[in-house]
Amino acid sequence: MLCKGENNIQELKLTSPIAPSVNHYLGWRAILKNGKPMAVGYKKPEAIKYQKEFAKYVKTEAKKQNWIKSDDKSQHYYMDCIFYFDRVDKDANNSFKCLADAITDSESVWIDDTQLCERVQGIYYDSENPRIEITIRPVDYIGVFDNASQFDEFKSHCIGCKKYKRNCSLLKKAIEGRIQKEIHNGECEKFSPIND
Repeated sequence: MLCKGENNIQELKLTSPIAPSVNHYLGWRAILKNGKPMAVGYKKPEAIKYQKEFAKYVKTEAKKQNWIKSDDKSQHYYMDCIFYFDRVDKDANNSFKCLADAITDSESVWIDDTQLCERVQGIYYDSENPRIEITIRPVDYIGVFDNASQFDEFKSHCIGCKKYKRNCSLLKKAIEGRIQKEIHNGECEKFSPIND
């Protein structure tokens, strides 16, 4: 059974330990390159361990919850997170890099974390059980269109255009989310009816 939330939309629910912050994600070491000192970043052991363990958990949960991974690179996802920190001096935004990389490493949810829209939905404090409760679901919008019905309306109009049968680059870029001066207020100024 596919895990679905409101409006029958696919959802994936996960619980993570608090991910290493960006401050604990990368370390730096100095090396000599061509006789000149240079700083090189490396992933710290704490981050490597977290990512490996959490990616394995995500893969298992995605399979258990029947998550269907899209092959569409223009598909974006909301990642709604509720943080339960062990202390009040922690920053939720610092946890997203390692968390998103671990989910990407699972190869089960999205293609790349460039498809991700992170959202903090709450911050609480639980010293006995610190965690991040995560809900992932596809975004409401499609490219530059606010929702599926707006996209369908625009595309149905495109079908009557000469450019549509030639794989219109304007439509393709709009689906990728690229802003173009030729498309505004739901209209394409380059529309050329097939009848002409």
